[in-house]
Amino acid sequence: MGYSNTRRVVYLGLATGLAMALHIFEGLLPMPTDLIVPGFKLGLANIVSLYVVVNFGTRDAVLISILRTTLGSLMAGTFMTPTFFFSFAGGVTSALIMGLVYKYASRFFSLLGISLVGAVTHNVAQLLVASIVIETVGIFGYLPYLLFFALPTGAFVGLVTAQVQKYYSFRES
Repeated sequence: MGYSNTRRVVYLGLATGLAMALHIFEGLLPMPTDLIVPGFKLGLANIVSLYVVVNFGTRDAVLISILRTTLGSLMAGTFMTPTFFFSFAGGVTSALIMGLVYKYASRFFSLLGISLVGAVTHNVAQLLVASIVIETVGIFGYLPYLLFFALPTGAFVGLVTAQVQKYYSFRES
């Protein structure tokens, strides 16, 4: 039993709005970790990305990540700045990789594991963009510090997504 395309578009629109709200909200939070790892964020919008991967597919999750980072940066005044490019690369790449892992290896990875893969991918993609911007691969020395904070928050994202999926799945509604 399929749903109408209109209902699907409405759900994806709501998911995009929620992802943008989380993205903007997170940007407003003062992070005590900024003293240790500048630019670190919790990645709350990735809850939406992972949920969309599971319920709608990789293509829709990537599209929502593109919209979230682009529209969120327009609203925050960071569009076309290094911050935008770091966020865009991390969000889109992690959504793509989480989608591929879910599609091809979900029998080996729980949502927590898929989220952890997404967290690592997000940080590597951001550092790749940073290395291009500052023209040095030395920035990858920053990766262990990023992962120290990203892995616990990636686990949180996976656990929250698993709970949301447990109680509400688009396919079962």
